[in-house]
Amino acid sequence: MSFETATAINSEQHPYTAEIAEGWDVVGNANGGYLLAIGARAMATAAARPYPISVTAHYLSPGRPGPVTIDPQIVKAGRRLTTVRGTLASTEKPLIELLGSFADLEGFEGPARVDASPPDMPPPDECPRTVPDLELGFPPAMMGRVDLRLHPDDANFLSGKPSGDPLIRGWLRFPDDEPMDPFGLLLATDCFPPTIFNANLPVAWTPTVELTAHIRAIPEPGWLRCRFSTRFISGGMMEEDGEVWDSSGRLVAQSRQLALTPKA
Repeated sequence: MSFETATAINSEQHPYTAEIAEGWDVVGNANGGYLLAIGARAMATAAARPYPISVTAHYLSPGRPGPVTIDPQIVKAGRRLTTVRGTLASTEKPLIELLGSFADLEGFEGPARVDASPPDMPPPDECPRTVPDLELGFPPAMMGRVDLRLHPDDANFLSGKPSGDPLIRGWLRFPDDEPMDPFGLLLATDCFPPTIFNANLPVAWTPTVELTAHIRAIPEPGWLRCRFSTRFISGGMMEEDGEVWDSSGRLVAQSRQLALTPKA
């Protein structure tokens, strides 16, 4: 199933409906970036603006495969941006609360200064591909839905030898030449292994509390180059800052995530 199909929205009635598809999960719980993309598609439809510019999600409950509803509400419709809020909910409970701004990315122009560059990476064929282990649950099932290849220096946690630096770099694309649109970039900000896996600290999945993604441009076809880093792990929480660069070397997305850390 393609990402576009797996995040499709039915907007014929309000609230809108969608389906959390099988296989986009981490140990049974739908990936946070995947849920964010479903909600953002509904919000963009309600805004009549094609793309997310900035979307923030607060995660309330895990999402499981099955039907969901999204009730986008226009906060303000401006000349260039429309701001929308919404709740993505299962039949039992709300899953995430969202607030975002939507626009036509192709209409944004202005001065440019970028004081950063894409992460240095070996070619994709020299980077180990992360594939799911459905029996163990790690790597998770959603790794079968994307082509994700980790920088060799950042992949040793898979064999129990973390680098000691809370840093994860890698290549990303969809299989079968599916294009990566701005909604796919929302997924990209949250589908890499947590940086804490390389931090020489207790290893477990880190539930997302809040995720904000900024979409800066429509990506060119080809591999995305991604970098996620953490500076502060304290008080039972951690932040994770993300950069996503397209095949032309242009920054196309940024993210910041607040997540719970494993108990010692």
